[in-house]
Amino acid sequence: GVTLPGVPAVIVGSNGQIAWAFTNSMLDHTDLVVLETSPSDARLYRTPAGWVPFKEEVETLKIRGGADQRMTIETTIWGPVLPDPQGSQKRVIRWVAQMPEAVNLKLMDLERVSDVETALALAPECGVPTQNFLVGDRTGRIGWTLMGRLPRRIGYNGLLPVSWSDGSKKWDGCLSAADYPRVVSPPDGRIWTANNRIAGSRAYLALGPSDVDLGARARQIRDDLRGQGTFTPQDMLTIQLDDRALFLGRWRELLLSTLELPEVSRVREAGEVRRLVQNWGGRASTESAGYRLVRGFRNLCLELALAPITDRCTKIDPKFQYPTRQVEHSVWVLLNQAPMHLLNPAFKTYEDLRVTAVEKLVADLRSQGLSLTEATWGNRNRVTPRHPLSRSVPIVGKWFDIEEQALPGDSHMPRFQAPASGASERLAVSPGHEDQGLFHMPGGQSGHLLSEYYRKGHEAWASGKPAPFLPGPVRHTLTLSP
Repeated sequence: GVTLPGVPAVIVGSNGQIAWAFTNSMLDHTDLVVLETSPSDARLYRTPAGWVPFKEEVETLKIRGGADQRMTIETTIWGPVLPDPQGSQKRVIRWVAQMPEAVNLKLMDLERVSDVETALALAPECGVPTQNFLVGDRTGRIGWTLMGRLPRRIGYNGLLPVSWSDGSKKWDGCLSAADYPRVVSPPDGRIWTANNRIAGSRAYLALGPSDVDLGARARQIRDDLRGQGTFTPQDMLTIQLDDRALFLGRWRELLLSTLELPEVSRVREAGEVRRLVQNWGGRASTESAGYRLVRGFRNLCLELALAPITDRCTKIDPKFQYPTRQVEHSVWVLLNQAPMHLLNPAFKTYEDLRVTAVEKLVADLRSQGLSLTEATWGNRNRVTPRHPLSRSVPIVGKWFDIEEQALPGDSHMPRFQAPASGASERLAVSPGHEDQGLFHMPGGQSGHLLSEYYRKGHEAWASGKPAPFLPGPVRHTLTLSP
């Protein structure tokens, strides 16, 4: 399976009896606690036990070639005090990882588990960042639950910062395994996760899935799984490499209808845009210019429609970023129902907004020195895996970094790929049949530039060609002696 540097456990893999893997749960495991300071003495803050003085912790930062620097951190019984960008109220960040019971090495126990039920019972006790946990055993049973500890909130739901000063709102340890939702061998024999909201039950929603991805990628995986009865590892890899742009299909139709509006006459290259979009290929392929145009049109529509809201936010906090994962439905309704009281005042009509999106899209590409035909998705979606050392010492990058590649895929489809991120691994294995399993990992098996395993396997990840799950014969042995 797969390990993490410095972690003595197989994070994802198979032990011959069960196989398991994760996706990000996107659950809420941090809260902001608003502090009530004393009006007569700013050195005191209110707790359920009364007024308590702030404490200070001093950290010494060692500076190579320079003098040490000391940093003073103000702390409370709930955690460290955060600087407030507005300077109005002190707040504390409460993080589940600060709780002693939330960090442990129980993940290692999975290596000895032999069935789905035992694995699902163990998962909530594991002290890891909360993940969607998917497991299958060699008898054919499958299951899903959440792995990792989550706080038990009392008196509030964690969506907004609140005061814990009177004791009515607090964390009361961690949730028990009985509080975790689970799915075991559903009737259709399929379970899928893709950083999305997994369930609609109150028990799941109470856990705070606040930053989940849209369901587009998960739905496409679901439909792929329902498209046939049985699967080989190669079939599973094919699903992982699915780069069909189903999510953007309706945006393509909206763009084509926009190109028929009279106002589009002010876009000089509207005809070329129409030709490329009509022949986009329906995939996030590297050679498709039409895909890039459709994607860019959607992003600009979101930006222009939400500008009256986001502009106000950025005036308050210049670092504000609007939650692009959650605005799809709202903006789609705006553009199609066209409520005039919600129209960006910079435009006379929603048609004007859409045509402006096309206008800006063409201008943005032209400003990069590209013709519309040259502005393919591969021209933008260029991936350069960087060695950790080259980030600190850029001059070594030409030896350490892997060559830049144009890769297919995007965010709202099974083959997730972006210039700076992508699938950290691809795994397809049936417990007990590891010799038939497939595995992909970017970057290679070694981080040492001179190792023969440096970049080993990266090309299979980039190209999507099958690569074996099991390692080859042992060629080298490292012995750690105390």
